[in-house]
Amino acid sequence: MISIRKRLLLWLLSAVVLGALLGAAITYRNVERELESQFDYQLRQMALSLRDQGFVSPEEASAIAAEQMDFIVQIWSADGTRIYASRAPADFPPQAILGFSNVDAAGTTWRAFTVAARDRVIQVAQPIDIRRDLAVQAALRVVVPMIGIAPLLTAVIWWSVGMSLVPLGRIATEVKGRGADAFEPLAAQDAPVEVAPLIASINALLERLRKAFSAQRAFVADAAHELRSPLTALKLQLGLLRNAKTEESRKAAEDALAQRIERASRLVEQLLTLARNEPGATDVPHALLDVAEATRLGVSDSVPLAVDRKIELSLEAPVPVPVIGDAAALRILVRNLVNNAVLYTPSGGRAAVSLQSVGGATVLVVDDSGPGIPLEDRERVFDRFFRRHMDESDADTGSGLGLAIVKTIAENHRAVIVLGTSPLGGLQVRVQFPPAT
Repeated sequence: MISIRKRLLLWLLSAVVLGALLGAAITYRNVERELESQFDYQLRQMALSLRDQGFVSPEEASAIAAEQMDFIVQIWSADGTRIYASRAPADFPPQAILGFSNVDAAGTTWRAFTVAARDRVIQVAQPIDIRRDLAVQAALRVVVPMIGIAPLLTAVIWWSVGMSLVPLGRIATEVKGRGADAFEPLAAQDAPVEVAPLIASINALLERLRKAFSAQRAFVADAAHELRSPLTALKLQLGLLRNAKTEESRKAAEDALAQRIERASRLVEQLLTLARNEPGATDVPHALLDVAEATRLGVSDSVPLAVDRKIELSLEAPVPVPVIGDAAALRILVRNLVNNAVLYTPSGGRAAVSLQSVGGATVLVVDDSGPGIPLEDRERVFDRFFRRHMDESDADTGSGLGLAIVKTIAENHRAVIVLGTSPLGGLQVRVQFPPAT
């Protein structure tokens, strides 16, 4: 795991070191060039000052020839005769090139400037080594303070990075110290702008977890309540079977016990189905599939129930219709919708299933000729364990989980459910799936 602190320090300190070195190199080179220009200007001015004089006075000659002077001066007459030379090496060239030039003599390179004036030629020269030494000293006086600032910048960067990461440490400490049931949002006061999106994302996650845990607690409580009644009924029915005195009463008790067991089994199966289809409860990846095939399988699961209740069940599924999803879950969705239509439709009624294409999206439509659902109940029917009280229907009201399972599967597939009035006179359920992209 890479540390943000180490990464920031590495990059920032590297930038400081490289910046200091680059700045020092540029400054050193600029100072050196500037001093070279100044030295050349000094040579030129010395030569020009001697040009304007008619002769070199003894005092000037003595000063020029002093040991402390870094310059040498040579003067030639118009015919080339050297008439003056101050400390010039023996192998110094007797002739000069006008302007600036480099001269090698006595194992040293000299920077010279020569000018012609009236009846004489004047040359002033200076050792390049001395010029460079002076340039280096001047440059170092500028560069050394720059390099000396680098440790101070390093300390400031070290402190700044540490202080900037304090909010992250605070968030980590706060999250680490929380219990499994603590979903209060993290405090965002005094948080940097860059950390605010992280805090907002964590708070949004905590809110989703809070809702999920609340839903799970409610589900467990409701499931326990719903299972208590079937289990109590099974115990009572078992007691009646044991106390049966006649064969007829025993047979009736056995039939009633079988029905109770069937209802309890169906309730447990639906509870498990709902738990498996909860968001995040399964790792089955969604893939491109044919929703028409899943629809045919779901309808076929409901055929025995439709035959038993004498319901005319029809299916209109066109050529393969692509949808991104889980085939097993979609089959359960269709089966629950069709079962619901068959159960709530009076005997001899109709239920129709069809697939339609609307604007590139696939729509599953389930119609029935039953009593429908009043407007005030259409939102509540998707709640878990909600059962409508039917006035005139021989339908088994079930466990109240069928449509809750449908809603969960639809949400997992980003599908939208709309309840309306069917052309058959009963309820119409439309499940619209997003385009398969």
